[in-house]
Amino acid sequence: MAAHAGEDGRVERGRRSREAVAEAMLALINEGHLRPVLRTVAERAGVSLRLVHNHFDDREQLFAAAAQLQMARMSRYVTAIAVDLPFDERLDKFIAARTRLLEVITPVRRAAVGEEPFSTVVAAHMAVTRDAKRKQVMSVFARELDAVPRSARKALTRSVCAVASWSMWEQLRAHQGLSRAAARRAMTLMMRTLLTSGGKEST
Repeated sequence: MAAHAGEDGRVERGRRSREAVAEAMLALINEGHLRPVLRTVAERAGVSLRLVHNHFDDREQLFAAAAQLQMARMSRYVTAIAVDLPFDERLDKFIAARTRLLEVITPVRRAAVGEEPFSTVVAAHMAVTRDAKRKQVMSVFARELDAVPRSARKALTRSVCAVASWSMWEQLRAHQGLSRAAARRAMTLMMRTLLTSGGKEST
């Protein structure tokens, strides 16, 4: 019994240590350190560099742990939107939830974009999140998309998903220098124009 309790204790300490390192990685990234070195991560987590190497064979494993933690944290920003609401109400609720999420994930997403070409873990995580965001757009605005002729529907869907993406948010906020409120208005205008055009601009 005592041996079993000791083993459980070691497992729990190991879990806490791994989580502390993943949290440290995310904290540094959110502070603007897009590629924090492991020594800095260990210092932030309050553990030795050796312990980091004991828990993570390489950066890929650390990326995986950080990605899981990030997804768990971001789940609170995922808002279910009733698809039977009037278009204007659906659009307002979608834009409010999507822009809030995009703003929060920006530091981590910037770091992930830099790592994506070199990390299979990061690339896989990015593919999953992009797919989830596309599916939400297609679900929330299915009524408008289904009303468009099949020949134009795919192009319109891609256009709307692109407008609602983090890449567009980064363009508006970082490259055009818009405030959060102005960027939100711009995204609303683009999505409203696309979704009420009946696909005429997508053909």
